[in-house]
Amino acid sequence: MTAVHTRAPALTFRAGRRAFERLKSQPLSAADVHVIPGAAGGPKALGISGLDKAIFGDFLPRAQQPRSLIGSSIGSWRFAAVASTDDPRAQLARLAELYTAQRFAKGVSMAEVSRKSTLFLEELLAGCEDRILNHPFYRLSIVVVRSRGMLEHDTKGRLSLGLMNAISANMVSRRHLGRFMERGIIHDGRARVPVSKLVDFPSHEVPLSRDNLMPALLASASIPMVMSGVRNIPGAPDGLYRDGGLLDYHLDLPYDQPGVILYPHFTDRVVPGWFDKSLPWRRGDATRLQDVLLVSPSREYLDSLPGRKLPDRKDFERYAGDDAGREKVWRQAIAASDQLGDEFMELVDSGRLHEVLRPL
Repeated sequence: MTAVHTRAPALTFRAGRRAFERLKSQPLSAADVHVIPGAAGGPKALGISGLDKAIFGDFLPRAQQPRSLIGSSIGSWRFAAVASTDDPRAQLARLAELYTAQRFAKGVSMAEVSRKSTLFLEELLAGCEDRILNHPFYRLSIVVVRSRGMLEHDTKGRLSLGLMNAISANMVSRRHLGRFMERGIIHDGRARVPVSKLVDFPSHEVPLSRDNLMPALLASASIPMVMSGVRNIPGAPDGLYRDGGLLDYHLDLPYDQPGVILYPHFTDRVVPGWFDKSLPWRRGDATRLQDVLLVSPSREYLDSLPGRKLPDRKDFERYAGDDAGREKVWRQAIAASDQLGDEFMELVDSGRLHEVLRPL
């Protein structure tokens, strides 16, 4: 008898309690989806580009209704790209190529990384601001943090000390990070932020405008010690703003919306904050995530990629002096990610998604 070989699944589907029960009894439809979160994670986003293309280019347009896109760091950049155009597939491909083509000299300064990131955003989005602010269906929310204490400084000595203090405080309890930063959400004023009242950290909401769109996007991805902070975002409280992933790395937020929260993600777990990456006991809150459907690459899929992983920021160091080598493996990962989108659409269209669903 000839053995039958089947390709290993490229995706994992994990659902919070309420989403799990719902999707076990009825298929996922585009009309179910009102909120899409986007995590921080830098180049990892390139590795799920094909999944994003399928979701925003093929699936969600089946039900044309208002939807909240809430992202920190690269998540906000992905969603700004989606909301900037009538052709999200092409714009997501452009984002991936522009990001891949970035090159940084060894020992590059924070100011230079910020300068190049500003140029990146301008090349991707300049001239599209009004489209983003007035998109007929998408409502963008950009998550940032406002620095406090020693994190208000961009000199490496003070900033390093402030980060060490924040890491130590976070080890004791995540709530202690409130001494070092506040959450800011710069959001489309046509809709409320898609979360319940935030009480875990000092938080403020600011209407999105033409004046603060680009500064907010830059701030949301401004990793301390890698990029300079962004000072005084227009319309927001005065201060120095940084990467939204510091507090909300994977957006473990108290979502408030009907239906299913569709979450295309880089991994099958939710890590609350950037400082929690090395703390395996820090997991997303089950109550907050009860309506989430988390869609992420499978271990088998990752093993098929160069280096057995998605692109990541450390690749700039791994391939130091060999930008062409890094760009080659990143483009391979981007091209391979079309498989993720194809599998998502096949499972949705066949009604078999419930067969592969696992608890989150």
